Amino acid sequence: MAQVRWWRLLTCLVMAVMWWGCPAAVAQQGPEDTCRTGRLGKSVADARIRFDQHGRDYVEVHSYVTVRVPVKEWPLARHLTFKNNSSAYLTAMRCLLRGKGDDKLDEEWRPYDPLVTSHKDWVTVQYDAFAWINQYKPFRLGPWRIHHTGGRRWQVDLQPPTLRNIFWHTVKAELGGLEFADLSERATSAGANTLEWDGQPPQHVRIEVDLPWQRFFLLGYAQSFWSSLSVASWWVCASFVIAVAALRAQRPSPDAVPGPGAPAGTPGGMLGENLAQTVLQWALLSVAVALALNLNTSWLPVATRWRTLACIAAGAALVLAARPWSGDSPVTGPEAEPGGATGPRGAQRRQTRAVVATTGAVAAAGTLVVLAPGLFGLPQGLATKTMPSAPAATGLALMGLSALWLWLAAMAAWAWRFAREGGLVSETWTARWDSRPGRCTAAVTALLVVVAAALLGCFCWTQDRQWKRVTWLADRDVAVTHGSVVSNTLANAYFTDLLWLFARSWVLTCVALVSLLHFRVRAQRAQLAHLRKPPPVGPERPDLLLTVTIFSFIVGLRGTKIAGVIGAQYAIWFLLSVFSLYLVLAVGRRWAVLGQLGDRFCAQRLGTRRRRQELLKKSHQYRNLNRQLYLLDQGRANDVPREELEARLHKLRQWLVAGCATRNPPQQISVLDVTLAWGPEDHWWSNALCAARLAFWFGIPATVALLCLDLKGSWDRTRLFFEPTGFPDVVAESVLYQMAWVGAGFVLGALWRLLPGRRSLARAGSLTIAYAIPVLMAFLLDLVTDADAGYILLYVLVLLTILTLTSMWMDMTTFREERQFLPSRFTLLLSIYQLRGFSGQMAWILAQVATAVTIWHQLANR
Repeated sequence: MAQVRWWRLLTCLVMAVMWWGCPAAVAQQGPEDTCRTGRLGKSVADARIRFDQHGRDYVEVHSYVTVRVPVKEWPLARHLTFKNNSSAYLTAMRCLLRGKGDDKLDEEWRPYDPLVTSHKDWVTVQYDAFAWINQYKPFRLGPWRIHHTGGRRWQVDLQPPTLRNIFWHTVKAELGGLEFADLSERATSAGANTLEWDGQPPQHVRIEVDLPWQRFFLLGYAQSFWSSLSVASWWVCASFVIAVAALRAQRPSPDAVPGPGAPAGTPGGMLGENLAQTVLQWALLSVAVALALNLNTSWLPVATRWRTLACIAAGAALVLAARPWSGDSPVTGPEAEPGGATGPRGAQRRQTRAVVATTGAVAAAGTLVVLAPGLFGLPQGLATKTMPSAPAATGLALMGLSALWLWLAAMAAWAWRFAREGGLVSETWTARWDSRPGRCTAAVTALLVVVAAALLGCFCWTQDRQWKRVTWLADRDVAVTHGSVVSNTLANAYFTDLLWLFARSWVLTCVALVSLLHFRVRAQRAQLAHLRKPPPVGPERPDLLLTVTIFSFIVGLRGTKIAGVIGAQYAIWFLLSVFSLYLVLAVGRRWAVLGQLGDRFCAQRLGTRRRRQELLKKSHQYRNLNRQLYLLDQGRANDVPREELEARLHKLRQWLVAGCATRNPPQQISVLDVTLAWGPEDHWWSNALCAARLAFWFGIPATVALLCLDLKGSWDRTRLFFEPTGFPDVVAESVLYQMAWVGAGFVLGALWRLLPGRRSLARAGSLTIAYAIPVLMAFLLDLVTDADAGYILLYVLVLLTILTLTSMWMDMTTFREERQFLPSRFTLLLSIYQLRGFSGQMAWILAQVATAVTIWHQLANR
């Protein structure tokens, strides 16, 4: 009896243990058992996959999945209606869409979180995602698996992780013009671009698609050796052109006089040689650094520790090589240092100490973290395998800030040196730097710290969002690695920002070229004033080379972004831009107004300010006479007979012919054409500055419109929050767009007297043609490769419109003294162009604007 009771007691004990331990045992089972996916059998799903390849560099793939889950059958269905950041929601969504494995999906992007709706006994989940075929490795997109099978062939399989045994009502594939084949041969219907399966299990949905040769070529090119070589060739080519321009620009004239600001006894051109040597130094340093960075990222990966040391050392060396302190001009003799510490040498010493001390302190702080990581709780490799502690995170942030600050300081130091030696900096700033170098250095240091911290903060924030995107439905094992990812991000954040920063350092080259050109203009003006010679019509050969190079850098390179992958051949594009502008000038010189009149006319009629004022008066008479003739033709009363008006016009024509001596100008050229061809200022440099200011203001609406177009798509907006340089790119693009308009206006004003055409609209058009020659080649390549050429056409039209408006305002500025006699600027323009010419020019501008708006609207609504 006791034995029976013992067995009964033992049975009850076993049952109690089993009842108590079952939940723990279930919790320790795999996700398939926990998710109870076996109870999803009565669910219904629809799927659609869409391929977009026309007008794109890579094939874009979109997945649309709709799943209807019965609430009574699946216990987790109600959890799908919870908040999307709750653990119950994430668990239910992972069980429905991911299941076991495939927790990290780097290639899949979601435009928004799955849309969940509940209706009676069903919960419906709409899950949309997209990706690109921009590499050869396989990837998952929603329930689809896409992998490369060789050549141009890609296989697309419907392989849902958890929904294999449910009823798939409709599965549809929209191939978008790709060649395809139904491998399972179970499709219910097939069209020219579509396949559809009704009620087929997932294993019967298998497609093979062939990429067109254009997409296959771009895919192979982007991952080839030639893509990296293109960037390196660009730096080599650009540095070569800079060196040639600097070497030609430093040659002094045989009768040169001391340049502005040169000490007494300084040979003419010596300061120009110093500036040219500075530009040469930058050309060599920039190409060396670019090649080193390209090798590091492409072929010779280096450990984080040594790469950081190299970046800190290179940044400090670039700052010191820039020598932003004063004293570059030759100073000799005891009188060179009046007042001891307050003289030029004293100011130079104080500036040197401020720059060297600050640079050394920042470099030392970063080097300390690298060489003594144990002080901050870091391993020798700098990146930890777990979440970094507060001291470790502080050390990594200090290291990144030091490296990035040094490179920012280097860019600022070189820009300051170029601008100061070229005379682009106001005397107030120079005097402040000479008198208070410590305060100036502290202010610049604080500003650069803010910029560096913003770049690093943006990188870390976006990388954290990337991690959350990739591990959106990850299990606990994947989430544990978050600490290692955070540590690795902090250890390498600065290098991505450094690459982004140096990729835009070509702006420094533009500053250097403009500075060198400005210095030559100042020296030329002093020389002409000393010799009492008239100003040149336009840039001479060395100055013309600098002007053309500025145009190719600032304006021409904007097209490489618009042209896509083909435009990445920067070196070819740059050389084509240089060649096209020289070609337009060479062909158009014979049709330029001043070129047809000859040098003698320019010297005799335009050599002095008094003679130019006389030309303005005669132009005013010419317009009044034509206005009176127009009124007379309209039958309106006029006290002066036609014969007298025509005689006065003939007298103006004879004055024009007399200035050309034996060379008769063409009949269609009038004194008004000559005045407009000369421009509003006495010197071509002043014309360039005037046009640059006008183009800046006219370019602001264009910049806003192009930035809105750049951010029109869901992916374009998404990348702001997930790309490390998303927000910095928007800021940089806005600045670079404005620089492009300003550069185009500057070159238009500088070449104003050399460009062909009697009217200013023709000058704007000829400069646009110079830009459009390489763009035309990119346009043809886009047509061949089936890329979207609308962006190129839009950019050319926007540039033409800005230059056209700038040219009209230049004409109005030429006669700005008459503004006091007219009620409005519109009336002044009407007076300059007369009624017929004004209506034609307004129609031309309106046609440009209307066409640009139409193209913009089409691109924005794609």
